Amino acid sequence: MAAGLALALWAVLWVLPAGAADGPVARGKYLVRAGLCVACHTDFKNKGGELAGGYAIKVPFGVIYSTNITPDPETGIGRWSDEEFLGAMRSGVGRGGRHLFPAFPYTSFTNMTDQDILAIKAYLSTVKPVRRENRAPELTTPFGWRFLLPGWKWRYFEKGPWTPDPDQSVQWNRGAYLVQAVSHCGECHTPRDWAGGLDRDLLMAGTADGPEGETAPNITSHKATGLGDWSVEDMVELLKSSYKPDGDNVQGLMERVIVHGYEYMTDEDLTAIAVYLRSLPGIDNRVE
Repeated sequence: MAAGLALALWAVLWVLPAGAADGPVARGKYLVRAGLCVACHTDFKNKGGELAGGYAIKVPFGVIYSTNITPDPETGIGRWSDEEFLGAMRSGVGRGGRHLFPAFPYTSFTNMTDQDILAIKAYLSTVKPVRRENRAPELTTPFGWRFLLPGWKWRYFEKGPWTPDPDQSVQWNRGAYLVQAVSHCGECHTPRDWAGGLDRDLLMAGTADGPEGETAPNITSHKATGLGDWSVEDMVELLKSSYKPDGDNVQGLMERVIVHGYEYMTDEDLTAIAVYLRSLPGIDNRVE
């Protein structure tokens, strides 16, 4: 029992970002990048303020606009309590008890520790407040009916937190935590059914209909259709520079999350992600 508890602790805290020992704000700053918050909550195209929302996320049912998560008290999260923030991240329930559409990946964030979630909030409280009203989603009927979300959650949502695997290494567990919870890779690299739920039989196996309508490749270890021929070093290089082993570079949404997210992560964390992905059973799913 004691050994398992120690592993659980080290799986989460194994790699501390620079300055994290100074407190939750420094830790939260790192997690905001690792969680791809800047990439999704900033409208770069229209020169919106960092983390002020407005980024149009195209989904099969229409468009959802990312929300303002700066500490502006009127249009952002400046008046949110810790409990309200935890509720959004862990349960997909926003301020006032409103259920959130799963384009916000609480389905993965639910697996984060309370410590990490509150560190993110601590950092967000220090960024520049930007007054920018949130924009309502533009979704086709019935997918825009918020009152149906409790039923969607009953069918598809598994509440966390994540539990480490005592039979795996500390490095593997750190990678699993980052992939499954913080960086939520499966949200983009897994096919979805007609209602937007993840097809867990094809977890991480890629989809031709990913976010923004882009192709999200198979990132399991399958040699013919996935990353089976990639080394750990190849994967780390991609996440740091956007370059593939053949010299080509990624474009679109993946480039966005690298430039505004993965580039800021430590080599140790990127290596842990690669080690975990290399361990995934290969799924034969060619995505074109």
